[in-house]
This record gives sequence, structure tokens and C-alpha cells, in this order.
Amino acid sequence: MAAAKKVAAFRLPPLPTVGELIKLYNLRAEKQLSQNFLLDLRLTDKIVRQAGCLNNAHVCEVGPGPGGITRSILNAGAADLLVVEKDSRFIPGLKLLSEAAPGKLRIVHGDILTYRMDRGFPTDISKPWDQEPPNLHIIGNLPFSVSTPLIIKWLENVANRTGPFAFGRTRLTLTFQKEVAERLTASTGSRQRSRLSIMAQYLCTVHNCFTIPGRAFVPKPEVDVGVVHFTPLLQPRIQQPFKLVEKVVRNVFQFRRKHCHKGLQIPVSSPITVASRFAFFPLTNPTAIDASCSAEQLQSSVHNHQRHSPHRHMHVLAARRPRARWEGACRLG
Repeated sequence: MAAAKKVAAFRLPPLPTVGELIKLYNLRAEKQLSQNFLLDLRLTDKIVRQAGCLNNAHVCEVGPGPGGITRSILNAGAADLLVVEKDSRFIPGLKLLSEAAPGKLRIVHGDILTYRMDRGFPTDISKPWDQEPPNLHIIGNLPFSVSTPLIIKWLENVANRTGPFAFGRTRLTLTFQKEVAERLTASTGSRQRSRLSIMAQYLCTVHNCFTIPGRAFVPKPEVDVGVVHFTPLLQPRIQQPFKLVEKVVRNVFQFRRKHCHKGLQIPVSSPITVASRFAFFPLTNPTAIDASCSAEQLQSSVHNHQRHSPHRHMHVLAARRPRARWEGACRLG
């Protein structure tokens, strides 16, 4: 208990402000990298609070940049902070923070899309999946260009319990464009309901914490930013392989504002019978638009799709030229 209090009481010594560091190292946000700096430490503190208690926690920060959120994480009492930064221009400023927090901050110069986070932390912090989440958190102000592919990658890791989720139900607190944040958290029937909604919510409890106005960033982006918190579920709402679910959901939402069965239908040339086609979505209202397709309905559709498909590896047809692709697959199968 005493050790926990000691960690919680840690505060960084007086340092140049984030704005001063940007000037000191002549840092500029690169538009092609979708970089936007958050200089207000009250906002970075608020982002970090959404992750919960960080006393004595292990944390991975994605894309720390000039280190605003990094400071808030350290001041929140994290015992071990691993930052993964792709842009070498930010490394000197992060090393300054590391010197101000001896033994607490580790710096990886690399790409988070390829970094093996399962090797970044000790295995003894792991918790069984059916227990409370481990004292490990992922936090980051994500560049817009990488946010969607990264969260899809992590959702697949959740499904397979790999990567950062090899340690258990690791929690994430991340920023996205406001529209993406709304899609991730959109409920059934919402106009914002999308492929991302299903993929995130069938695996995690997803909470849209708050919105940061674009004017709070430097340079000011054209959109506002949403902070989203993810906690992996004990059991996924769709009990099927991730790749299969992803393909079925992608097909459903390619027919935007159309009926669900449009995305689940099978070409006439398929050897599957007409009766089998309707078995693909027994619990999905065939007249429901995509926004009304719930995870539970898709669970039944995906299960029956897999059960009735004569070529299990060809789970879902691509939207473009479905007849040619299906027939080509049958020849190869």
C-alpha cells in the first residue's frame, strides 16, 4: 500500500512546456502524417482520466509526439510507460521526459502497426481472460490516417487474444475523428451505425467519453476529435472467427441504406439452394436496413453462412463482380 501511495505521489519536476519544446526542437506537425498537437495539459489530463486509475500501472502510449499525454500519464502515477513513436523528430524531447522520470519511461522508435506489444511488458502482469483486466492500458492521440486500420488490427487481436491482449482484457483509451468515434459507439438503428460499430461492439464495451473541439489542437484540424474507451468483453457477441465476421459485416454495409439481405445474398450461379440462402439470416429481418442489423442477428447469419457454405474458406462474396469471383473460387476449390 505504501508503494502504491509513493507511485501515486510522483510528479514530474519543472520542465519546459510542450509549446516550448516544440519551439526548442523546431517541431512542426506533418500534414501527410495527420499530426495535430494537443498542448493544453488540462485536456491531456482529462483524456488520461478516462483510462481509470493508473496507480502503479503499465501503460503503452501510441504516438506520443511532443509528449503532452506522456506527461499526464506519468503524473497519474504510472509505474512503467512505454511510448512507441515513429517520427524521429520527437525522440529528443521524449528522452528529456525520460531523464525527468528515471526508470518510468521507455522509448521505442518504431511503427505501432508492426510493433510486437506482447513483447513489451513482463508476462507476470497477465490476468486470465475471465478475470478483471490486467493493470495494463493503451492510450493514444492517434493520427487520423492510422486510427481505423490500427483499431481493426487491435480488434482482431482481441478476438484472437494476441498482441496486447495476450496479457488479458487490456483496456484502450484512444482519440478518433469525431465521426469515427460516433460510428464506433453507434447503437442499433442509429444513422451512424456502420461496419466499425459492429466490429467494435461485438468484441468490446465501447464508450464515447467526450469530444475535443478542433481548435484545441495545433494545427487546428478541420474536424473535432472524440475520445473513446474500449474494454474487451468476457465473450464476443458473435461466436465466429474474426475474418469471417469481418467479411460478412463488410458485405452487409456495402449496401448502405439498403436491406440487410442485399449484403448476405448469394449469386444465382452458386450451388447453394434458395432455401439455404434464407438460412443465412434467419434472425435478421430481411427488410431491415443495415443500421438495424444487430450483433445478435449477425451472429446467426454468420453461423448459418459458415454451416451452409460448400466452400468454407469462401465465407462471403466480394461486392464487385460476385459471380466471377465465386465461380473462380469454385474452380480453385
